[in-house]
This record gives sequence, structure tokens and C-alpha cells, in this order.
Amino acid sequence: MYPRPIPETAIWQRRFYVFAVVVVLILWLCPLFAIVLTSFRSTADVMGGNLWGWPTEIGVIDNYKAVFTDTPMARYFLNSLIITIPSVIGVLVMSTLAGFVLSRYRFRGNMLIFALFVGGNFLPHQIMMIPVRDLMVRLDLIDTTVALIIFHVAFQTGFATLFMRNFIAALPDELFQAARAEGASPFQTLIHVVIPLVRPALAALAILIFTFVWNDYFWAVVLTVSDSVKPVTAGLANLRGEWVSAWNLVSAGTIIVAVPPVVMFFLMQRHFIAGLTMGAVKG
Repeated sequence: MYPRPIPETAIWQRRFYVFAVVVVLILWLCPLFAIVLTSFRSTADVMGGNLWGWPTEIGVIDNYKAVFTDTPMARYFLNSLIITIPSVIGVLVMSTLAGFVLSRYRFRGNMLIFALFVGGNFLPHQIMMIPVRDLMVRLDLIDTTVALIIFHVAFQTGFATLFMRNFIAALPDELFQAARAEGASPFQTLIHVVIPLVRPALAALAILIFTFVWNDYFWAVVLTVSDSVKPVTAGLANLRGEWVSAWNLVSAGTIIVAVPPVVMFFLMQRHFIAGLTMGAVKG
């Protein structure tokens, strides 16, 4: 069921709709605006209790510089890149291979395997905390970036396989028949036929997985201990505990943490929208 469009003749309904959208947008942006404004405040403003008024002194350069010079945020930031980029690449590769096989080849147990991929998405991560941590301890990978990479690749591949399997299944059968007629192997078909056609879907999936992994906090706390390994989410929590009264620095660190996913989305916005709408309209 989709909402019915508002008729152009219903002027007051359309005006109320625009008004409601503006109100919701303002309410949604208020917390972000408050964080940005706090990150501009000087330490004197924060210590003086000026947390909601307009800053009496702008300390934006000092605050953002202090985040990198007075805290380990640079290390946390680098750790997140080390964890996120290989995880995204690993998920894209695994899900594309699995999605291609599950969508184009019929064999005994095909639907069972696909059901396992789908069913894994419904398992709460909290109930797997102890088994996953014990496994990483036995493998001597606890408190390493490798542990987080393995976890994210393993647990994000289920959703990504569901995503890619549906996109690949929607491709015309004639393309695969023509590739087989030309003598192309399955791998050649995947590389030269499938991947160029699902590139927008891969871009959309890359943005989603990047955001999921970058913003992960639960497993960053469970699988890491030392500051030399922690990503930005766990590091930001440490920053809040260490600089409990320096809300200007905590807010500046929050803005820095939020920048990479936003930048990636805007850089790949066209591909992201194309990936989400691919197959929505049949010719």
C-alpha cells in the first residue's frame, strides 16, 4: 500500500503537507545543529555553562585541532579506515559470488543455502557476543583489527547476498544464454556480463556496508581493548569519558566521525539512487 498523491486542486492539503515536512525536517536537524554549534564553542563558554546560547567566542579551529593533537582520535580514525575498507571489499566480493551462484544455478540445497543467508540477518548480535568473543580468543585474534574485519565480512555478507542475488536474478536470461553460446566460462560471464550491469547496485551496497561498519559500536567494544586497535566509535566513547566536561571537544570529535559516510554518500549519490531504483520499472 502506497500513500495516494495529493491532488493539485487540494491547495490547503498541499500547503499543510509542505508545512509538516518543514517542521519534521527542523526537528530532525535540531540535534545536529546543536552538536555543530557546541563544537564551535570555546572552552570558556563550556566551563561557564553557556551550552545552549550563541557562542561568545568561536573556537572552531582550536577545537578541531585539539581533537587530533590532544586525543588519540587520529589513531582511532586510521583504525576505522583499516577495518572498514577491507570489510567493504570482502563483503562485495563474497556477496557477488554467492549471489551469482544462487540466482543463476539450480542445485540441490540452493534455496536452503539462500534461506540460511536470509535467516542470519534476523539473529540479534547480542546473543552471539560470547561465542564470537570466545572464538576470537581461541584464534588469538582478540583485540586486533583482523577480528573486526572477519566479523563484519561474515555477518554483513548475509544481507549483501540477499541484495545482490535479487539484482542478478532480475537480469535477462538472454544475456547468459548468449554468453554460453560464445563459450564464456561462468567466471568470464560474471566479470564481463554481470558486474558491468550491476555496478549501480554494487555502489549502493558499498555505501550501505561502509555506513554499517563505520558506525558499529557494539562489536568495537566487544572485540577490542587497547586504544591502538579501537575504531572511532569506541574511541569517541573513550573521549567522552576522558573529556567529560569538554563538550566542545566531544562534539568536534562527533562531527569528525560523521564526515566520512556523508562524504562517501554525496560522492556516490548518483550511483546509490540508480542502484536502489534498478529494476523498479520494467521496460
